[in-house]
Amino acid sequence: MNSDGDKQSKVVRYFSSTVKQVLQFDDKCKRLYLSGRFITENKNLDICVSDQGANAVVVVSQAGKLRFRYTGHTPALKVEQFNPVGITTDNQRNILTTDYYNDCVHIIDHDGQFLRYIDCGLSQPLGLCTDANDNLFVAQYRKRQVKKIKYMQ
Repeated sequence: MNSDGDKQSKVVRYFSSTVKQVLQFDDKCKRLYLSGRFITENKNLDICVSDQGANAVVVVSQAGKLRFRYTGHTPALKVEQFNPVGITTDNQRNILTTDYYNDCVHIIDHDGQFLRYIDCGLSQPLGLCTDANDNLFVAQYRKRQVKKIKYMQ
């Protein structure tokens, strides 16, 4: 996604080895991503990127149109700026992203509306994924361990 040569971030869709789509600019020719690191695709084929450079989650439709930017909701007891790192989606099309400095996971719906936090003793959460049963697995940098969380009831 990032290129050291031109310092530009973009998402490229391939079919086999053929480039099918390049997502780099919005309708106003502004860059979609500053320095996206992690990427996932939800069930309706939106591309979801955690863009640490912009402190945002950037979601682009399958057609390549910017759907929304989520810039976080800082938990009341935390004071750090939103810092999305890992990103994944679940079976309900929710988007989950780690907030590295605030030690939590944000859950937003597929339209970018904040739903809730998962804050259960996480320590510098980085990567995350869900399984078929919507169990959440979060890799923690400081603790050097993976925590399994049952977050859907």
